[in-house]
Amino acid sequence: MNVGKRLYQYALLYKKTIILALIMLALAVGTELTGPFIAKKMIDNHILGIEEPWVMVENAGDDTVKYKGKNYVRAEYHEGDASEQPTVRILQVKLDYYFIDEPVAFDGERTIENGKMIIEKGEQRATYEVDELTNQQLLAFYQPEVKRLIYLSALYLGLMVIASFFTYGQSYLLQQSANRIIQRMRTDVFGQIQRLPVNYFDNLPAGKVVSRITNDTEAIRELYVTVLAQFFTGIIYIVGILTALFFLDVRLAAICSLIIPILIVWVFMYRKFASKYNHLIRSRLSDLNAMINESIQGMTIIQAFRRQKQTTNEFEKINEEYFRYRNKLLNLEAIMTHNLVNLLRNVAFVTLIWYFGGASLTVGAAVSVGVLYAFVDYLNRMFQPVTGIVTQLANLEQARVSGERVFRLLDREGEDVSNTTLPRYQGNVMFDDVTFAYKEEDYVLKNISFEAKQGETVALVGHTGSGKSSIMNLLFRFYDIEHGKIMIDGQDIQHMSRQDLRKHMGIVLQDPFLFTGTIESNVSLDDPSITREQVEKALKDVGAEPFINQLPKGFDEPVVEKGSTLSAGQRQLISFARALAYNPAILILDEATANIDTETEAIIQDALDVLKKGRTTFIIAHRLSTIKSADQILVLDHGRIVERGNHDELMEKKGKYYQMYQLQQGMKQSRTAV
Repeated sequence: MNVGKRLYQYALLYKKTIILALIMLALAVGTELTGPFIAKKMIDNHILGIEEPWVMVENAGDDTVKYKGKNYVRAEYHEGDASEQPTVRILQVKLDYYFIDEPVAFDGERTIENGKMIIEKGEQRATYEVDELTNQQLLAFYQPEVKRLIYLSALYLGLMVIASFFTYGQSYLLQQSANRIIQRMRTDVFGQIQRLPVNYFDNLPAGKVVSRITNDTEAIRELYVTVLAQFFTGIIYIVGILTALFFLDVRLAAICSLIIPILIVWVFMYRKFASKYNHLIRSRLSDLNAMINESIQGMTIIQAFRRQKQTTNEFEKINEEYFRYRNKLLNLEAIMTHNLVNLLRNVAFVTLIWYFGGASLTVGAAVSVGVLYAFVDYLNRMFQPVTGIVTQLANLEQARVSGERVFRLLDREGEDVSNTTLPRYQGNVMFDDVTFAYKEEDYVLKNISFEAKQGETVALVGHTGSGKSSIMNLLFRFYDIEHGKIMIDGQDIQHMSRQDLRKHMGIVLQDPFLFTGTIESNVSLDDPSITREQVEKALKDVGAEPFINQLPKGFDEPVVEKGSTLSAGQRQLISFARALAYNPAILILDEATANIDTETEAIIQDALDVLKKGRTTFIIAHRLSTIKSADQILVLDHGRIVERGNHDELMEKKGKYYQMYQLQQGMKQSRTAV
């Protein structure tokens, strides 16, 4: 399973939005990177440009400066041919500026002695008469540059405003597409959960499944929102800055290019060590969610048996492991992120100082102050994306590990929802030599064979673990058999989709599950084919109307999670109504009356006598008095049918059923006597 490829495929679902966002990001970065070039132009051409040659002109203009009654203009601003005209210069020595009324043959190290400027370059030496400029005169020579500096400043500000719009747009579009991707991924994961067989959840706590849908997908969201933007920005920044550096100085740019292989090795080494910790962290986080979920579900038992301290200790143990692995990852990040970035930055600046040191910083050197400023600015900017990329390595690795966990769930073999519609079957059920094991070779059902005809009531009895519920699990195809056949109306259920099979089956469990909603929605399960009238009729038929009429909102009374505000008998009545509202051809009652008081049981028994007509009913019961009227009773022992027949026939045999019945009657009489 290639996680990166799968994540890329999800991104392709919204590729237009992502591509547009990345284009806007590239434009924002490109616009921002023009800053040092503009600053270089401002320094070299306009701030230090005052030292360029000036020519004398007759007429005053926008770019002319009046000095001692004469008009001067920079040679590059002169409209005519300035090459043949005599030039004057303004040169700086320390903090003072001097006017030289003649051309300067060469530039070099400048000194002032006895009111004269001496320029030396190697063995060359020249002396010039100079006039020191006052501050007012100096500002006059700078005056033509002010409007150009304002223009360039306005240009830079405008580019930054444009870049901010592009940055906002890319951030909004990337987050929107990331949220869409995660929405789609969560929908896929939740849909996959509906497709998975029940046995998948036997050994997987609910909290771990919740962690896949929430925590893991949220970590993946960070990949599309933050990591993708940071890596793409960093790559554009680094490429753009290196390109600019090559324009400024090839040798230093080549040295700075070494950051690329270093960064690649860096990422590889970090992932190698961080992968182990991230797997353990995500696993412990799932364990934490599972334990929290289990503790909340079992809070009544925990408090009733005073297990708060033990449960807290168990939680703290997992929490401590999570903390320990988090700390190890934190140490790794501390060593391999900002520390290494600072080291590389310092090495780069030492190289810059060494390269530009000594004669390179002297007047007349090949490198201008503007180039030096641009180099320093670009180096600073280059390490910003490097820091950003390195900082996001943790999120990248977490997203990769989370993606691996999510895709492992998505890759589990499931069954698609069938679009076919199977007509309501009659309900003739036949088990033909069925053998089944939840675990290999540990058979819980052995050579089970029986037939239940339409309209019959079949009761399954036996001690705990004898295989009663397993028969119902196989009939519902919660699990598939290894040997034998199960047929409904002569059709092998293995050749029927689970959806079609269960469409005409109803089940009532010993511990009914109610969803958050209303009584009405818990009966209809929001199925549009079940009308309000059908819901109310089903509730009346099972005898639930008396207690519903006492509720403030009647059929629309809110039901909280698991129906905890209702009694066990009331929840069971709603569960009965739910099964009956769907008008099943086959009805399964799995210990359905075990948690109901005698009065409620009598109400349900009366309703069942009417509702069992025309449909095949399977009853799993420990209380044998509730199945005396069953057409067929199957007695199971260690996965085998040891007796079969109706109540009277089995009592005459005086076998296992007779012993169980006599035992229960004796216990009942003992309780009555007491």
